[in-house]
Amino acid sequence: MAAALRVLVDMDGVVADFEGAVLRGFSGRFPAEPRVELAARSGFSVREQYRGLRQDLAAKVASVYESPGFFLGLDPIPGALEALQEMIRMQDTEVFICTSPLRNYEHCILEKYKWVEKHLGPEFVERIILTRDKTIVSADLLFDDKDTITGAEPNPSWEHILFTCCHNRHIQLQAPRRRLLSWADDWKGILESKRRR
Repeated sequence: MAAALRVLVDMDGVVADFEGAVLRGFSGRFPAEPRVELAARSGFSVREQYRGLRQDLAAKVASVYESPGFFLGLDPIPGALEALQEMIRMQDTEVFICTSPLRNYEHCILEKYKWVEKHLGPEFVERIILTRDKTIVSADLLFDDKDTITGAEPNPSWEHILFTCCHNRHIQLQAPRRRLLSWADDWKGILESKRRR
């Protein structure tokens, strides 16, 4: 019997709309300050992009996503919840949410768990992997919006599928790297291609 396909799915930017919430929160809290619209986002770190606008804006944007209620209030990415519910019921497939907490984790860890329970149910709470280093987690696939994932393991067991988000849409991937444009894209085909290898 073949081993189950193990799939890791990042949370922020892949399942939960971190970027949209940051922009709404920043605009609401600091309406007179310059902001980075989603179409202008580039680079993984929103904090660093705001720092590039003006030094003090880095702390202001961080205050938005480090505030209580931020992670719990994130909207689901369109199609993500349905895709994960379908994925978890696929034969010979193990699905885990693999997410990195903020360094200032006071609110985000608990809220990530509550968000998963609220939107995906208790079955997925048991499938959360919280780590600052995803390279040490063993799996076949990782769907993540961060374009470069590094850590202690130089050759992770998983294939990184770049999930398209506002900050990475401009990145040109070199073969054999692959991208998932959205949850409406052929994620099932990616899983099946990995099974055939």
